[in-house]
Amino acid sequence: MEAFSAAIDFDPLPLLNEKRKEDLPVDYFDFYNSVSSVYSAKIEGEEIDYDSFYKYKFLKVEYEPEYTKRSDDLYHAYQFVRKNELSKENILKAHGILAAHLLPAAQLGKIRTNPMYVVGGDDRIEYVACDQYKLESEFELFFLEVEAALKQEMSTQEVFYFASMMHLVLVKIHPFQDGNGRVGRLLEKWFLLHKLGEIAHAVNLEKSYFENRHNYYSSIRTLGLEYDHLDYSQALDFLLMTLSSMKP
Repeated sequence: MEAFSAAIDFDPLPLLNEKRKEDLPVDYFDFYNSVSSVYSAKIEGEEIDYDSFYKYKFLKVEYEPEYTKRSDDLYHAYQFVRKNELSKENILKAHGILAAHLLPAAQLGKIRTNPMYVVGGDDRIEYVACDQYKLESEFELFFLEVEAALKQEMSTQEVFYFASMMHLVLVKIHPFQDGNGRVGRLLEKWFLLHKLGEIAHAVNLEKSYFENRHNYYSSIRTLGLEYDHLDYSQALDFLLMTLSSMKP
């Protein structure tokens, strides 16, 4: 936290308040949720562009369902976040929404019960996720920490620090068969909304991660190969990505 604070020399809140005053052609919340949805999907390789999704969502232009469905699922998940408290139960529900066209119905909102490896572009294992036999306890412990953070009074810098850390830790636990990155980014935004209020909708963290996706993935990998031996002292580059992207 000390190194994180030392690296930040501006206050993001005035910037977000200015965005809240923007004269948008559509609802403020719907607009920023649509941006979040598209770019979170694009990080995972979806080919949809924002212009097309905007036309689909707000101008009722029709596209093939295959083109829009996963971004649309994310859009519904971000709308869910807007109306529901951050909790373990609701994270599972949000996963069920955003993974509707990723996974079979039996795996929606369900913690995996099998080993999980992340395979890189060279077809080599680049990460071994949390062992399935201790996954439930690790996920429970994680949410005890989330609940404690939700109750804690924080500075703006601390809010961004903990939001990014929650994203990173959830991705490293890798609790779901698929959709972990999508859930991690959703969780980061959810915590910001809880702490900062509606202006956090305008934090374009998903777009920033997409535009810097090489650094996004490399900074996640930097922590180590296996869940049991992760080195979170190497997490600073990842934790700074969202707030640094907002610097005027």
